[in-house]
Amino acid sequence: MKNLKLYIFLMAVLPWLSLPLLGKQTFRKFLPGTLFMGIYLMFEGRLAEKRKWWWFPFKIKPNVLGELPLIWGPFFIGSFWIMKYTYKKFNLYLLVNILIDSLFTYYVLDFFKKFGYVSLVRLSKFQLSIVFLIKTFVLYGFQVFYDKVFRGHSDTTHQ
Repeated sequence: MKNLKLYIFLMAVLPWLSLPLLGKQTFRKFLPGTLFMGIYLMFEGRLAEKRKWWWFPFKIKPNVLGELPLIWGPFFIGSFWIMKYTYKKFNLYLLVNILIDSLFTYYVLDFFKKFGYVSLVRLSKFQLSIVFLIKTFVLYGFQVFYDKVFRGHSDTTHQ
C-alpha cells in the first residue's frame, strides 16, 4: 500500500493530540506505569522478533522495531486513558482491556495484515490474547506497586 507510511505516522501521532485532555494530574500519576509498559513492550517486541511470534514487514529503519508506532502511539496514550477511568476499579479495568485487546486481536490485526503492516507467524490469535492479558496484569500490578512504594499509598481503594 502506497500510503502505509502516512497511516502508520498518523496512527503514532494522532493519539498524542488527546494528551492535553487527560489533565496534568492524570499524566503525572500514570506516567511511570505507561513508561514501564512502553519499555516492557519494546523488550517483548525483540523477544517476539526472535521467536517469530509476529512479523512487521514495515520497517521504520533497519534494526528498529516495526511496532514502535503502535507502542508509543495508541498503546502508550491508550494506557493513560484506560488507567484514568478504570484504576482502582479492577473488574472494570479488566473488562475494558479484554474488550479493547479483543477488538485489536480479532479485527484491527486483520486490517493491519491486509495493508502489510503486521501478521502473526507462530502465535495464534488466542495466544496473542493471552499475551495481551498478561500485559493487562503487568500494567495494573506495576501501578499498584508504584503507588504503594513510591507514593506511600498503602490503601488502594481511594484516589
